[in-house]
Amino acid sequence: MTKIRNVFYIVLIALFACTNNKSATEGYKNASLSVDERADDLLSRMTVDEKIAQIDMYWGKEVAVLEGHDAKEYSEEKISTMIDSVGAGSIHDLYPLDVEIANQIQQYMMEKTRLGIPVMFIEEGLHGYCGKGSTTFPIPLQLASAFDTTLVRKVGEVIGTEARAHGVHMILAPVIGLARDPRWGRVEETYGEDPYLTALNGTAIVKGMQGKGLDQPNTVIAEPKHFAVHSVPEAGSNIATVFVGEREARSTFLYPFEKAVKEGKAKGIMAAYHELDGVPCVFNDWLMKDVLRDEWDFNGFVLSDLGAIRMTVNSHKAAKDTADALAQTLKAGLNMQFYDFAHESLINGVKESLQNGSLTEQELDAAVHDILRVKFMLGLFENPYIDPNLQNTVFHTEESQQLALEAAQKSIVLLKNEDSVLPLKNKNARIAVIGELAESTYPGGYTNPDKEGISILEGLKQRVGDGQSVQFAQGYDLEKDDPRLKQQAVNLAKRSDVAVVVVGENVKVVGEGKDRSAIDLDANQVELIKAIYASGKPVVAVLFNGRPLTVNWIAENIPAVVESWFSGEKGGLAIADVLLGNVNPSGKLSITFPRSVGQIPYYYNHKPSSKHNYVDVSNRPLYAFGHGISYTEFEYSDLKIQPETITPEGEAIVEITIKNTGDIAGDEVVQLYIRDEIGTVTTPVKALKGFERISLTACESKTVRFKVDHEALSLWNRNMKRVVEPGDFTIMVGSASDDIRLKTVLSVEE
Repeated sequence: MTKIRNVFYIVLIALFACTNNKSATEGYKNASLSVDERADDLLSRMTVDEKIAQIDMYWGKEVAVLEGHDAKEYSEEKISTMIDSVGAGSIHDLYPLDVEIANQIQQYMMEKTRLGIPVMFIEEGLHGYCGKGSTTFPIPLQLASAFDTTLVRKVGEVIGTEARAHGVHMILAPVIGLARDPRWGRVEETYGEDPYLTALNGTAIVKGMQGKGLDQPNTVIAEPKHFAVHSVPEAGSNIATVFVGEREARSTFLYPFEKAVKEGKAKGIMAAYHELDGVPCVFNDWLMKDVLRDEWDFNGFVLSDLGAIRMTVNSHKAAKDTADALAQTLKAGLNMQFYDFAHESLINGVKESLQNGSLTEQELDAAVHDILRVKFMLGLFENPYIDPNLQNTVFHTEESQQLALEAAQKSIVLLKNEDSVLPLKNKNARIAVIGELAESTYPGGYTNPDKEGISILEGLKQRVGDGQSVQFAQGYDLEKDDPRLKQQAVNLAKRSDVAVVVVGENVKVVGEGKDRSAIDLDANQVELIKAIYASGKPVVAVLFNGRPLTVNWIAENIPAVVESWFSGEKGGLAIADVLLGNVNPSGKLSITFPRSVGQIPYYYNHKPSSKHNYVDVSNRPLYAFGHGISYTEFEYSDLKIQPETITPEGEAIVEITIKNTGDIAGDEVVQLYIRDEIGTVTTPVKALKGFERISLTACESKTVRFKVDHEALSLWNRNMKRVVEPGDFTIMVGSASDDIRLKTVLSVEE
């Protein structure tokens, strides 16, 4: 029966293609017209109810039969009851197990609603499409540690391909806020603390998802979020108030969004929950109109974060009721709600605002027009259905799984390696793997609930060579106090040649809505690793976490420390490869590790007057942004800049030679930082403005070149204009933000 239905949809796809290649009498069905002309024509035919339906989002369970997280069966009864003949803007939380379900829903929209307006299917896909069985990559915080935007773009391509094969048109990602408070539970979702690194990675994954055209069967709309300045909530508490001025916002937090829109051509944006300088983001016409649309020429649509409009009534107290909230948000430039209000309440609220004059029909039309434009861009009116054969040919392929492994291998960070404890080269080594988290298969947040990765324990078991052995001891139980577990782990360590102790966070304390007042390890883990260290055997600490942790004792005492993050489905294999020396680690931290929560916020590109001088803790970070070492060494030499003096509109080339001075091959991430020595406004002590990952064999040298131009040297001046001011700029090249190897000066003259 499935094969018969698949043939039916293939025929239906072909019929739609043939029918829509002809010029139709109705303007919006004429594919030769521009998307704006078609949207205008369709709007002119729509009733108010049909317009309101387009700004609404439906839950998958309202239109299909779900089995847990995923839709297993189409329901004509449900969809006809919920949708009737007016249509719908989007459907979320559907995750069809079979694309046939999405096709059947779409067929209803095309054939049984009055105007035949297709629906958009919108799903999650932060580091892999969240449907069952998809490819899961490392968390974004870890992907950023690879300092490899080509890799990140490939990840985006896989996400887009796997999602579209299931009928999905839009993914609620990437998160391109800057993570500057590790107490915030969603740090794992970001690309770190730096605006330049985040902008490049965010733009890369947007380009990967959106591909060469939104009407292609392997692309989806990307939706950068959360717009804007959401990632530094007061006290690290999710959704809390944010206090940031316009210059700081433009210089840092808005920069990644600007790049994602202007260069990545992102067609979706998610408006954030919080208030910014007293104005809820969903009401902020400066953000959504002046900046996003007028300055950046954004031509997609803006979606509310889940319940963000409702919060203006219940939390922010900036709207008196549903109608008032909807009027304000639609006037400000938001286009679609996200489960904010029940469908009937949405309809009544918009109609009430139209009747009382707080919202005009022209303003409602503007909101709907943006949504329709994107649906035309997606090609849904010509090709509303997905070929059922795609699901079996592009989903969780060997190539995608290999990419997941490569991404994890490149982004694991070696933080410390005294006395060359790593790699574990002894062919007869007895390896003790200790810690409850060593068995964890958690691949990171925002993945399918059924998805499991390869644990660190299993990865080592699969990767050890002949003669090597792996034995496991739990060491502790987070659910109950059992002192015998620690003693069993100590005994195992004493019988072994080396102990690999896995410590960090479990899913209960990290992720959305799981903010922490402290970022220490729990007492059980600290006591365990101290006991293993006291055994006298070499110890390797592997951190398994989604945010920086204050692991001071480990950093000071344990000879080898590896940051594995949540490495996706192949994480255990990648970690094993690094520990055993199959892979030379090359990841670099995309975020600073503080020594204490008292130092927060602590990020490398702070202003000159920002001090972290306390009487009870060092003023240096535990591990700095960009830090990460290798099993080999790299020498930096011959720094040159040509020309040494440029105009504000000019550019210079920075050149440096890197040599692998060790006896094994390795990758180095060369980092370029710039300091504006004197400005009319304050600027960071240093700011990342370039990086390049290079591979070098033993004793090999390569020349790396960076372009320094207007964008790298500019600031937002006192008149809120982006300019390059004359003066001296210190050019710094190194292996980390706190490991600058060479410096020179570039002068800018009128």
